[in-house]
Amino acid sequence: MNRTTTTSDDRPSPWNPLSVAWLTALWIAVFANWPLWHALDELPEMSGLRGRLFMLAFCGMVAGLTALCLTLAAWRWTFKPVATVFLLAAAFGAYFMGTYGIVIDPSMMLNVLQTDVRETRDLLSLRMAGLVLVIGIIPAVLLWRADIQALPAWRQIKRNLLGVLGALVLSVGLLMLFFADMSGTMRTHKSLRYLINPLNSFYAVGRLVSGADAPPSGPVLPVGTDAQLLPRAPNSKPPLLVLMVGETARSANFSLNGYGRLTNPELMRLDVLSFRQVSSCGTNTAASLPCMFSSLGKQAYEDDDQRRENLLDVVQRAGMAVLWVDNQAGCKGVCDRVAHAHTNEPIPGATPLAAGLCDGGECLDMALLHGLDERLAALPAEQRARGVLVVMHPMGSHGPAYSKRSPPDRKPFTPECTTNVLQQCEKQSLVNAYDNTIAYADHVIASTIGWLKQRSSDHATAMLYLSDHGESLGENNLYLHGMPYAVAPRFQIHVPMIFWTSASLAFDNGIDTTCLTERLDAPLSHDNLFHTTLGLLKVKTTTYKPALDAFGVCRRAP
Repeated sequence: MNRTTTTSDDRPSPWNPLSVAWLTALWIAVFANWPLWHALDELPEMSGLRGRLFMLAFCGMVAGLTALCLTLAAWRWTFKPVATVFLLAAAFGAYFMGTYGIVIDPSMMLNVLQTDVRETRDLLSLRMAGLVLVIGIIPAVLLWRADIQALPAWRQIKRNLLGVLGALVLSVGLLMLFFADMSGTMRTHKSLRYLINPLNSFYAVGRLVSGADAPPSGPVLPVGTDAQLLPRAPNSKPPLLVLMVGETARSANFSLNGYGRLTNPELMRLDVLSFRQVSSCGTNTAASLPCMFSSLGKQAYEDDDQRRENLLDVVQRAGMAVLWVDNQAGCKGVCDRVAHAHTNEPIPGATPLAAGLCDGGECLDMALLHGLDERLAALPAEQRARGVLVVMHPMGSHGPAYSKRSPPDRKPFTPECTTNVLQQCEKQSLVNAYDNTIAYADHVIASTIGWLKQRSSDHATAMLYLSDHGESLGENNLYLHGMPYAVAPRFQIHVPMIFWTSASLAFDNGIDTTCLTERLDAPLSHDNLFHTTLGLLKVKTTTYKPALDAFGVCRRAP
């Protein structure tokens, strides 16, 4: 930013902060909002002249609102840092929204803040570096090289007030001119509001900081304080249930559910039940995981402003042993009050990990089974004698680096997309990479069932697999997950649920598997998990709702 006008000593005249604020706002509105303009351009109602004029007016509104924010900081010593934050936030926002078709709302921002180093590494690419360089870093460098004018305070206040007034007049004036277009477009396409960059990011952060969308705080309220185990029949064995919270698995890609490719070869040889009409509580892990373990159900959970105990607390209070084993970025608070471990933690007494199972700080999901007996042996013996609940949290199909989720010798579908810039992949190679993750999950689930069968002499065993949310693979130019639930495509909320039980646990629970087979298309959701698990473990509590036990209708007197 060099000006040709010079002072008497031949040095360039300093820039007025207000002028730079407007130039920065125009740059952000035009170039950093290209995902918004692209989304608008694909709407049928934007094809005519009025549609094009509305897009131009929308750009003016975005520029005006951005300029209004920057004008408030248009002082010589504050403007550069603030404008730099705007430029970098806009550059990163443009990359992720444009590359993966996501939107940035409070839920997505919370998911971002909870992302670990491993997941962050999977998102890095040369494309991201280049886009951030052009849209954010280069303009920021030019900004810092510019000489910003220092005016007397009263003059700068007057100019800033005029700037704010001008920004308001521009934005409101354009809104009034195209109010019908704006109202109709935003009502029909609600997700567009989360593409206004970087105001969407600042709004999301503000909501979290203010507590409006932050996780509940304060003391943890007890749930199921009357929980106790129902008496076991004489000579019956204590239950051992593995609950596997599959990651980013969409039901549509399971051959158990009618998918045209053989992604579940091992499970199809086992006596498993796959429920085909199951909906998730959210579209990302941060939203779904606490919700699915809650006793409240989706709607009540989202309206609740209290921290509460969950399924694991109730099972533990009933007297059973509970263990959470994680191969992900944590349990989002669900496992805080029970025994928990991570696959990359050492296990005293366990055999060494198989070669290639854990490399570079990241483990494949088969590591969840490694040393599991030793982990369980460390739990109190009196609890284990009453029964055991093991929760496994795999990496599953977590993107965008799908190719990292399966080992080289378990990739039945090739060629495979190996980049994390998904829209650069040929469609079939992207689907191949994702389907390989499902095929590997099939192997992990089948291996877990095999581990349970080996313990059937001492326990009544069962396994329940349920994904936290689904995934988009380029349908309608959407990738990954995290869309607002109200507008999310079905691929992001339609999840698999697979159940296997030993004969002894089915008998002890009075479960009629033939009846369950006839109900594989019954509508279910994450709301059923809490009550179904308590039913399987025979935990008695007034918190348990038989109507939400997915297996209750098929349970006979044992």
